[in-house]
Amino acid sequence: METRVAIVGIIVEDSNSVEKLNSILHDYGDYIIGRMGLPYRQKGISIISIAVDAPQDTISALSGKLGKLPGISTKTLYSKVTGC
Repeated sequence: METRVAIVGIIVEDSNSVEKLNSILHDYGDYIIGRMGLPYRQKGISIISIAVDAPQDTISALSGKLGKLPGISTKTLYSKVTGC
């Protein structure tokens, strides 16, 4: 199956959603290349970036599930690189 490399940017504004967010990321762990999280204490938010290599449908599903969580915003940037 063809895969895409992408970055999922996540802004966490409601810390009550962090447990569910981490659970969703765990479910997609096989596709995650790396993760970086930055707490921005002055603003009371966290900024997370997730690098993934997965089928486009899987990346869309991950981003969609995360974006439905209260206080969570996501945006996905796709690379033009594909692979199998």
